[in-house]
Amino acid sequence: MDRRTPEQIHLNMSAIHSKDTKPEMVVRKYLWRCGFRYRLSHKRLPGRPDLVLTKYRTCIFVNGCFWHGHNISFDHKSLDIENSACCKIPKTNREFWVKKITRNQERDLEVKQKLNAMGWNCITIWECELKPTKREATLQSLAFTLNEIFLQNYRVKPFDEQEPLHLVAAEPKSDYDDSSQ
Repeated sequence: MDRRTPEQIHLNMSAIHSKDTKPEMVVRKYLWRCGFRYRLSHKRLPGRPDLVLTKYRTCIFVNGCFWHGHNISFDHKSLDIENSACCKIPKTNREFWVKKITRNQERDLEVKQKLNAMGWNCITIWECELKPTKREATLQSLAFTLNEIFLQNYRVKPFDEQEPLHLVAAEPKSDYDDSSQ
């Protein structure tokens, strides 16, 4: 049983923000330091991704493990969720939280499908992957992935895949050529 009053619960929940979170700031500072430039919460893209790298056609979502249900398994019929190491569902008002988290997961999937259909790459970074023990490996992996995306988007095609070129090294011999006289 929760011993907090509804006013205390409301005050706690109102203090939780969706922008400029600590995990998001860690990713933003790392990307900026490495020379990657981005936009924040692009209004014209579905789902308003946390970071948008237009040069790389990539959207980055920095998700909180609890709010997006990281590594949880659930039964769709009974709406029962098993906790994971980084995402524990509260015991009070459990039905509400199960519905909320499953709806968030469904919305995340819909947004990523829309972005993929528009030609955007989507990367999700989880809050637990940014803990101090895993942070450096996660951020280096992100930079590597962005560089791979860039190389795939702007790679030079091998000669056999290129469209045939119709280049002429010299003009064809014509009737007006005076070299034969």
